[in-house]
Amino acid sequence: MILASFQATDGTARVAAVRRDRASLIDLQAAHIGLRGAPDPAFADMIALMEGGEAALDRARALEERYADTSVGTDPVVIGLADVRLLAPVPRPTQMRDFSVFEQHMKQAGAAIARMRAERTGDTGPLPTPADIRLPPVFYTQPLYYKANRMNVVGPDVEVRWPSYCQKMDFELEFGVFIGRAGRDIDAANAQAHIFGYTIFNDFSARDAQELEMSGPFGPCKGKDFDSGNAMGPWIVTPDELPDPYALTMIARVNGEEWCRNTSAGMIHSFETMIAHASRDETLHPGEFLGSGTVGGGSGLEIGRWLNPGDVVELEVQGIGVLRNRVIGPAR
Repeated sequence: MILASFQATDGTARVAAVRRDRASLIDLQAAHIGLRGAPDPAFADMIALMEGGEAALDRARALEERYADTSVGTDPVVIGLADVRLLAPVPRPTQMRDFSVFEQHMKQAGAAIARMRAERTGDTGPLPTPADIRLPPVFYTQPLYYKANRMNVVGPDVEVRWPSYCQKMDFELEFGVFIGRAGRDIDAANAQAHIFGYTIFNDFSARDAQELEMSGPFGPCKGKDFDSGNAMGPWIVTPDELPDPYALTMIARVNGEEWCRNTSAGMIHSFETMIAHASRDETLHPGEFLGSGTVGGGSGLEIGRWLNPGDVVELEVQGIGVLRNRVIGPAR
């Protein structure tokens, strides 16, 4: 299934099944009330649907099938995508962990950060190339992550506000999974059963702030934490729609110009391994998000190009869709 959250006319968040044309959707709660005369608790929001398990998904699939051929405008349950405002698939995730599992990105970004630091400090010494960057052994032995701010999540076509302290604004081409079933000490071999679905993630970054603060012995802070900085969407695609999530074409465009094209095949660690690691002596809950980190070349940092106010960033991941956001902020 393809599942979305959208804003109803009364301002509440609703859950919908996106139809195969990807141009219309089915309001699951409205459909259920129309048939049964009462709301389904599992259709209250996306996390409730996750917590409802396979039985709730089966009810959603039955409604999707029932309204598969209903034309937009002939039944209020079926709505044209152009007539609604999509929200982030989970407007407020339970938790967010953003991993970094693409070796190419880490090496290219490492060399680029070294150049930025040299410019800031006036260091005239030799600068490393990506081939010179040696990642620590722990990068290969366990998936590494930081916890992102779940309160800063926005959906597709939302304007991303430029932080006042930033001169070098950037995007990151990522995708990730939502946990659909709680678990602790999950074995990687069984972790697939805990994945509810996949979405696209744009981890917008204030690169100059990030470079400065990460010269200290901590992770990213205000380089990542600002309102509207975590864009997700346009929807969630369930695992049965993606037979091989590790062979997906990933593309970034800015104002229609392609800046990056790569594949998810470069992941050093799988989502199953991430789940196993994150759940060691810690319970994962429905609605938690685990990001892949940036695909190689999937940021302006790596190619020496920065965003400008007014730029439209489109991230496309094969089988999932396109996440589009405009950056707004002060002229530079």
